[in-house]
Amino acid sequence: MSTLTESRSNPLAQIDWDYVEFYVGNAKQAAHYYMSAFGFDQVAYAGPETGVKGRASYLLEQNGLRFVLTASLVPDDEIARHVALHGDGVKDIAILVEDVRSAFDTAVAGGAKPLLPPTVVEDTGGHIVHAKIATYGDTVHSFVERGAYRGIFMPGFVEQRKTLASARKPGLLFIDHCVGNVGWGEMDSWGDFYARVFGFSQLISFDDKDISTEYTALRSKVMTDARHRVKFPINEPAHGKKKSQIEEYLDFYGGAGVQHMAIRTDDIAATIQALRDNGVEFLDTPDSYYDMLEERVGRIDEAIEMLRAQRILVDRDDQGYMLQIFTKPLQDRPTVFFEIIQRKGSLSFGKGNFKALFVSIEREQEKRGTL
Repeated sequence: MSTLTESRSNPLAQIDWDYVEFYVGNAKQAAHYYMSAFGFDQVAYAGPETGVKGRASYLLEQNGLRFVLTASLVPDDEIARHVALHGDGVKDIAILVEDVRSAFDTAVAGGAKPLLPPTVVEDTGGHIVHAKIATYGDTVHSFVERGAYRGIFMPGFVEQRKTLASARKPGLLFIDHCVGNVGWGEMDSWGDFYARVFGFSQLISFDDKDISTEYTALRSKVMTDARHRVKFPINEPAHGKKKSQIEEYLDFYGGAGVQHMAIRTDDIAATIQALRDNGVEFLDTPDSYYDMLEERVGRIDEAIEMLRAQRILVDRDDQGYMLQIFTKPLQDRPTVFFEIIQRKGSLSFGKGNFKALFVSIEREQEKRGTL
């Protein structure tokens, strides 16, 4: 099937990431954090000064990454209630589509709950069409059509550029995947949701035998578009002797939501060094993990001692290998964090690293008294 034929038969076949919007308690301070720690540049602003009432939003960009940080300016609205319940967290994973109306109709026909029908917003830069559907917890997906817009981002935003000269640029490229944590027994139904609504297929799944330690376990499945461009792993808790990271997340977040985003780089060693220099904290890895690394994963281009020094994990599948590392939570609640990932052919999600990763997470849970 040609790309044109496929896009006509399924308007959600040719999609990409557009932006991720966080609801936060203080957008100005959050923007400064992401600029100083992760090397983003501020590009645009929306708020009362631009005709947007009751909220302030800052658009941050880095290569193909686009984050919107939004805070309420009033004591009780949707944003303020979201932050009161969840803390700072991801509200909207926006998807770029060619035709919002067709994408929205397809999604609703597949069982998605509509939140905003296709709506045109415009300014001197042209117009954008967007729509919104619900997904797990309070998280939503916007569909965004940009073909007729030449403005800075979207109506309501004005260009407002700021760069922190003191922050090193880590070379973060784009979102690799975005992981949702859902409640007990809900993984399969949300996997089915992405199959019905988006036409996604299951790339891989992991059960509690794959993802477990002596104490904790979880189950996961990865849903993906045909191009493996947009991928949504879905995690749920599994029974273990103690409270798993998924249960801890659900408790602190107040329900289902985005656990982490994996962000691609093409030079993970340089990226992690830059992020560490900016003050980003990462999960540790037991030193013994590196003792027989090449025996486990085969020949790799990177020096083992560099990987050991930076605490970078490696895993291989039949397509190649990948390198990954995880930050500590990005705010005081142990909820949202980032994964930094470099792929060298591999489509895997680090199955061979789960044991070492979970041990590291359990150490942090133990410090918090939540294990």
